[in-house]
Amino acid sequence: MAGRCEGKLALVTGAAQGLGAAHSRRLAEEGARVLCTDVNEDGAKETAAAINESFGDGTAFALAHDVTDPAAWDAAVDAAREHLGGLNVLVNNAGIGVGGNIETCDFADWQRCFAVNVDSIFHGCQKALPLMREHAPGSIINISSIAGLIASDTMPAYNASKAAVWMLSKSIALHCAKNNMQIRCNSVHPTFVDTPILDGTARAHKLDKDVLLGKLARQIPLKFVGEPDDIANAVVYLASDESRFMTGAEIKLDGGISAM
Repeated sequence: MAGRCEGKLALVTGAAQGLGAAHSRRLAEEGARVLCTDVNEDGAKETAAAINESFGDGTAFALAHDVTDPAAWDAAVDAAREHLGGLNVLVNNAGIGVGGNIETCDFADWQRCFAVNVDSIFHGCQKALPLMREHAPGSIINISSIAGLIASDTMPAYNASKAAVWMLSKSIALHCAKNNMQIRCNSVHPTFVDTPILDGTARAHKLDKDVLLGKLARQIPLKFVGEPDDIANAVVYLASDESRFMTGAEIKLDGGISAM
C-alpha cells in the first residue's frame, strides 16, 4: 500500500536530531522523499543515512544549512530541486531557546532567538514558495511551541518568538489561499518532548534525566512527557492530503496543559 505521504517532496530544517530527525524519518516511512538540513551537517548526514538504510538509497539527502541566512535558503531550495525534483512540503523545525527574564535576557540572545525561530520561517517561505507552487498541492508546517500560547516569566524571547511563529503561519496561510496557490500553512505547538535538549537541561540543573522527566510530567495533565513521534505524527498528517481542508490553524500537542 502507498504511504500517507507517497510522492511528497519534503524539506525539514533542524533535522540533525530530536524532532527534526523524527519528522524526517516519519515522512520517509509514509512515502515522502526528504531533504534533511541542519547547521550541523554531520548530524543531518546521519539522519539521511539512517533513512536511506531503512527505505532505500535516494529517499533522503542532507545539506548544511544556516536557516538565518537568506543565501543558504537559496541553496536549500536549489538542492530540493536537484535532489528531490521539486518541493511541496516545508517543515520549518529549526529553533532555539535562550535564558533570562525581561531584566536579565541579553539583547544579543533575544536577536539570535528571533533570527533562528522567526526570521528563518520568513526567509524559508519566501524562498520556497515559487518552487512549491510548481509542485502544488503543498503544505508548510511551522513548529512553534505551547510556549507561544502560554507565557512564562523566565523565557520572554522564546515566548515572543514562538508566538510570532503562530501568527506568521496564519498570515502565510491566508496569503496562499487568497492567491489560490493550493498551499496550506499550519503551526504545531508541542510541550515537553523527550529529545536531546532535555539532556542538556538535566545537566544544567544537575538533575538525573529521569528525575527531570518526572518533574516535567507532573506539570502535564496526562502525566507523561511526549516522545518525538508524538509530534512527528502530526507533521505526517499536515504533510498529507488528509489535512487538505486545514490551513491557518494550530495543533496543540501539550498533554492538556492549555486546557487548564
